[in-house]
Amino acid sequence: MNSTSSPAKPSTDDHPAVSAANARAGLVLFFIYLAFYAGFMGLATFAPQAMATPVLAGVNLAITYGMGLIFGALVIAVIYMWACSRNARLYGNDSPAEEPR
Repeated sequence: MNSTSSPAKPSTDDHPAVSAANARAGLVLFFIYLAFYAGFMGLATFAPQAMATPVLAGVNLAITYGMGLIFGALVIAVIYMWACSRNARLYGNDSPAEEPR
């Protein structure tokens, strides 16, 4: 190991403002997904006959809604990645780790 190498700079994710903004975005997206999942569970619990109804090309609501939840989770993950990169750009610029030494 070379003793003249400089220590690794912390990433912008270590900045408190970035971490807080990422946590906020994650919680908002989590509760949005939770609402859709609660709807699915509510239908399955209180209206199971509705879940058996064909809605899309003969496929019942349970399968269609379940696949929608899986696709929705992927969309939410992409939105979260976008929000994190946006937060790093917005809040990470004033990080002391970015200053020249």
